[in-house]
Amino acid sequence: MSQMPQQAAPATCPSCAEPVEPDDLFCGACGHDLSVVPAPPQDHPTLTMTGPPAPGTPAPGTPAPGTPGPGSPAPGNGVRWPAPEPPGTGSASPATHLPTDLPGTDSGGHPLHPGEPEAPAAQPASGVRFDRPAEPEEYPLQAPDPRAANETPAPERSAEHAQPATTCVACRDGRVDSDGYCENCGHAQPRERDHMERESGPVAAVSDRGLRHHRNEDFFALGHTALPDGSPATHAVVCDGVSSATRPDEASAAAARAAGDILLAALPRGTHPQTAMHEAIVAAAQAVNALAGEPDAAREHDPHQNAPACTIVSAVVAAGLLVVGWVGDSRAYWVPDDRSAPPARLTEDDSWAAQMVAAGLMSEAEAYADERAHAITGWLGADAYELDPHTASFKPDRPGVVVVCTDGLWNYAETAQEMAETIPADAAVRPLHSARVLVGHALDGGGHDNVTVAVLPFPAAPQGAGSA
Repeated sequence: MSQMPQQAAPATCPSCAEPVEPDDLFCGACGHDLSVVPAPPQDHPTLTMTGPPAPGTPAPGTPAPGTPGPGSPAPGNGVRWPAPEPPGTGSASPATHLPTDLPGTDSGGHPLHPGEPEAPAAQPASGVRFDRPAEPEEYPLQAPDPRAANETPAPERSAEHAQPATTCVACRDGRVDSDGYCENCGHAQPRERDHMERESGPVAAVSDRGLRHHRNEDFFALGHTALPDGSPATHAVVCDGVSSATRPDEASAAAARAAGDILLAALPRGTHPQTAMHEAIVAAAQAVNALAGEPDAAREHDPHQNAPACTIVSAVVAAGLLVVGWVGDSRAYWVPDDRSAPPARLTEDDSWAAQMVAAGLMSEAEAYADERAHAITGWLGADAYELDPHTASFKPDRPGVVVVCTDGLWNYAETAQEMAETIPADAAVRPLHSARVLVGHALDGGGHDNVTVAVLPFPAAPQGAGSA
């Protein structure tokens, strides 16, 4: 998945990546003038939101600096998001907001941090984390699970706690022990988390271990509910565990569940979806932080273990609004049903490559070809430099679908146009089938990482309240 360092990286030259001291004016290795490097931009989604732009914000329909050219709408040709109606018009749909427009309060109207002055706009985290330690060219693949074709998917919360099969799927004779291995032939049994599929009303998701990793470190949470006025709301949370961290699979599961629970509780109370999204990401971070203090009884003491960590991306469709929130490099895409209209990427990566492009130091092609491209600059975990949740709210003027995914998918369909060409045309009415198609696309492309994708139709269709 995303890359992250084992320890906090020192400040480095943005030109040659050599370490520099905080008070250096020039790089000692290449002579680069460190005083003229612009700071990485704050949260600028690919699609700008309606309403008065903040100072320095591109005009509506203009891609933010450093966003992908092929998949992003050109200036003046973006998706037409209708402007919010003026106060007092009696519109039932909430206006579109900038992230800074919302008060720093929780669902009960109380300050998020009582007794503390309101924090200034968060700056991008200064740390960088790397992943992908040396690994074999191929991991041995486990035997297929013959139960998968005949069983109805279990509820999400039972995915990790299913009891092992009593008979080995390989030799059909040996008993399977509590560790998941056959006592007769020693064959490792398939784990249910290796491939998960869920539906919750009109939203669906699929997660797969991929073809190279020995376990699935991704996780997701889905839900559908109703707002106080009875209109439907759906959400999807996708988390990608950081492989170089300790227990990344636990981190992604804890974060997804915590965020999903907050969204499922806040939306029916009438909390604005963007405020609920912020609360959900904060809760997810707290859940991952809590894992760092828990002893791991299943493994021997390891003095070199680090804090569990993961990335997060989430989307909510409610009351004519499309709200996304994220930390890290997992992404959300907008694909309209009318494929003649432009698709778009809704998130900006917290990554080294994105910072290089935004600073004007490298082209996008150069940055993403660099071996440091997937180094992440934002993540959830006790060793994160600071929590900087990004949220953005959109109001599409036409039906479509939102694709929420980890880099295990977008590595094989990076631009919005590529994503639109890959997802089936009937994605809005067959979201589970579409999620399977996207996962299959990643596996056909090489499956080098865990792959997780959720598909949310817009607008949300009435399906009743509940969650998967």
